[in-house]
Amino acid sequence: MLKAEPKTILNFLANHYDSIKDLFDIQTTDHIILKERLAQTLEERNDAIAPQLLDYKILKKLGEDFEFRDAYYKLFEFILNEFRPLLPETIQKYEQSIGALFKKIREGISGDKHILIQRINHLYNEIKEFSEAVEKNTIRLLAETRELKSNIDKLDYKEKVRKASFWIDYYITPLNNILDINHADSITNKLFDISNYVNIRRLNFNDEQIRLQFEKTYTFLVQTNDDLLKQSKLLTNELLPLIERIRTESIILTGWIEFLKAPNKSVLPKVYKIDRQYPYSNDMYLNAKEYVEQFAIDETIILEDPYALSDKWVFNKDYYRGKLMKQLPMDSFFEWCGLTLKTDFKNIETDKFFALTTLLFDEGISIEVDINDERQLINTSQMTLRVPKIKIARYGIS
Repeated sequence: MLKAEPKTILNFLANHYDSIKDLFDIQTTDHIILKERLAQTLEERNDAIAPQLLDYKILKKLGEDFEFRDAYYKLFEFILNEFRPLLPETIQKYEQSIGALFKKIREGISGDKHILIQRINHLYNEIKEFSEAVEKNTIRLLAETRELKSNIDKLDYKEKVRKASFWIDYYITPLNNILDINHADSITNKLFDISNYVNIRRLNFNDEQIRLQFEKTYTFLVQTNDDLLKQSKLLTNELLPLIERIRTESIILTGWIEFLKAPNKSVLPKVYKIDRQYPYSNDMYLNAKEYVEQFAIDETIILEDPYALSDKWVFNKDYYRGKLMKQLPMDSFFEWCGLTLKTDFKNIETDKFFALTTLLFDEGISIEVDINDERQLINTSQMTLRVPKIKIARYGIS
């Protein structure tokens, strides 16, 4: 039990910050504070605070050595923005805990009110811990990757390749799988199911207190979804390309250095001379200028729209988006557009087809294009379109 006042402890942390920060660095590096290191650090700082560190429960004894209590260690982690990266399997444990709580809530939805409220609160806290763990890991991985790129430790190319491969294989790729909503076993996929369930309960639950708990949880899940999408984009768009570039560049440079050591031992590829040719004549500019000048005289031109008397078609975006979302995932988006128009209008009109393609840019949809697939032909009322095969699926929590 603490005998000191909270303000006394906070003042103590502020007055002896440098000494405590040194001890934090020691534990971060060595995972323990040896009694010799503790005495040496406090002696160098001329700071005789060992008794207070124990009395205020900042440190605890571990045999003859010491370590920070978890609350104070996490406080310094947060203040200094120095987080130890967690292995993805450590984060994956939240999949079981969140899933078990969600199952209990569904099974006991008509049971004891107080137990149900506790379970909803515990689910809220588990999701919050999971989100914070992902954020801390992303921050640390980004810092490690940038340090590797700037090569602060002066690593040779071989070591940079090894370290880059290590971060990708053991941290970045597994963490990215955890955040992939299209992955059946991902935690994000489970949060999507929980969000749908909580959304229904917050709207039609009889008990006002429990309904408000569901409302609070749903609002938090929406915010969590945005945060996880941000972390996922950071992993996909920044971390993976950056560290892959480090690995690729290092492999190329390593191979180049090895070649320079003994260039005569390798068979050189044939080097071709660059010769630039243009698919048009050198006189094309003057010919085009002469042609355009023929039409430089302004004349009054009246254009009549042949379709002016026809009924204007208004694109009902919500209706077609609803039809699209019901059929996700799908392997060919443009094929769906053509079949939908044939079903609704018997033929594929060009303007209606292009109106449907705007659904590709809506939120909540992920797009995958395989450039190796053959192009598809879509015959509209006015032209034949050669389009790629685009796969689409849900993306994020709705």
